[in-house]
Amino acid sequence: MRNKIVFLFFIAMLVVSCKSNSDFDEYIALPNSSWHKTNAIQFTFPINDSIGKKHLFINLRNNKDYEYSNLFLITQMNFPDGQVIVDTLEYDMADVTGKFLGQGFSDIKENKLFYKENITFPTTGEYTFKVRQAMRKNGEIEGIEELEGITHVGFRIEKTQ
Repeated sequence: MRNKIVFLFFIAMLVVSCKSNSDFDEYIALPNSSWHKTNAIQFTFPINDSIGKKHLFINLRNNKDYEYSNLFLITQMNFPDGQVIVDTLEYDMADVTGKFLGQGFSDIKENKLFYKENITFPTTGEYTFKVRQAMRKNGEIEGIEELEGITHVGFRIEKTQ
C-alpha cells in the first residue's frame, strides 16, 4: 500500500512539474471533417516577447478519409504594423507505401508541421495567422472544392530551447 502511495505521489509530481514550452496552442474543428477551399482558418494571438526565438507549427489531424499523400497550404501572417507575409507550403502526409505520417493509434493522425523555425517576432502586439488548403488534382486548374479527411487545424508557437 505504501509503495502505491509513493508511486502515485511521484506521478502527480511529474505531471505538475511538466512545464509547457508553448506560448500559443489552439485547434479549430472542421465541420464534417471537410475543408472547403475558401475556408481560411484564422488564429489571433498576442506577442509580448520581441527578443526570444520561436518555432511555429501548423498542426493537422486527419482521418482515413484523406485521399492524398501530400498537402498544399497557403498561409498568411498579419503583423501589428500592417505587414503581411504569404507563403505556399507543401507537406508530406503519407510515406511511399501510403501509410499516414503523424502520431496516433486510431484512424486519426496528428501532424505537427514546421511553419517557421527559430524566428523572432519584430514587434509586440496582436498577430493574425490564416491558413487555407490549396489542393488540386493532377492536371486540373481548379482547386479541390471540399478536401475530405482533415478533422482539425491548429497553430502552435513554441519557445526554442
